Parts: sequence; C-alpha cells; structure tokens
Amino acid sequence: MALKPDRIEAHTDISFFMNTVAERGGVASIVTGGAGVAMDDANAVVGYAAVASGAVPVGVLLNDVVNIDLTRQHINWYKDEVQLGGKVTLLRQGQVTTNMIVSGNTPAAGSGCYVGANGLLSTSSTNAVRIGSFLGSKDADGYAKVDVNIT
Repeated sequence: MALKPDRIEAHTDISFFMNTVAERGGVASIVTGGAGVAMDDANAVVGYAAVASGAVPVGVLLNDVVNIDLTRQHINWYKDEVQLGGKVTLLRQGQVTTNMIVSGNTPAAGSGCYVGANGLLSTSSTNAVRIGSFLGSKDADGYAKVDVNIT
C-alpha cells in the first residue's frame, strides 16, 4: 500500500486514462495531452515519468491500475482498482500520506516536494517541477504527509 487513507481531497481530476500498471501514491505526468475538451478523449494519457526532467505533473494517483482477466475475476472496488487503460482519479490539491518517496530522501516539514523519477516524490529540485510541500519527516514505515498543490 503506497497511500494511507488519511487524506484531504480538495480538487481531483478524472479526465485522464492510464495505460500502464501502477500503484497509487505517486505523481502521474502527461504522456499524451489530447485535446482536453472531452472527458472521453483517449489521447489524454498519464503515466509515471521515467525521468523527472521534462515531466509535466498532473496529480497524485489515487487508484491502483491493474491488468487482470475480467472474465475470471472482477475489479476490487474496495481497493479502488482501475483496469489497465481506464480512467484514473488524480489529486491536484489536497493532502496525502504516501511512501512513494525516492529512496534515500529525508523530507522535513516545510521542505519542497518535487516530481522524481518513476512517479516518486523527491526532495531534490534539480530539473523537477514542484508539486507541493512535505508536512513532516518519514515515519518508521517510510510514509510522509504531503500537501499537494498542482496548478
């Protein structure tokens, strides 16, 4: 689990699709922008950017994206799963508690939170876009609270 349930969701976006399997709690960036006019534009795709440089963050992923055989089992609604290629919910403003933080980073209260490689959150501003602020350090399990504000 990369995202704890204690969160504040002030502004979410449901206009993007995700075509890669992903765990919730990381920062999704634009893969292809699409027109942005219609809610069903299949070209509006996000994913976890392999490198932070040049990534355009859209929001923190609030769903697990899974690739399962829907003829044999169903989506686990209690885990808020989405089938590969489906619409995802992205947090643009609010607070989350996540462990999707670059290994070796030691966030502190008030320090900037940036997009890292593979959708991870980082304390390094080198070639990265700021998505918010850390509200504390990591706990014993590696989770930290983040104030997200993507404009």
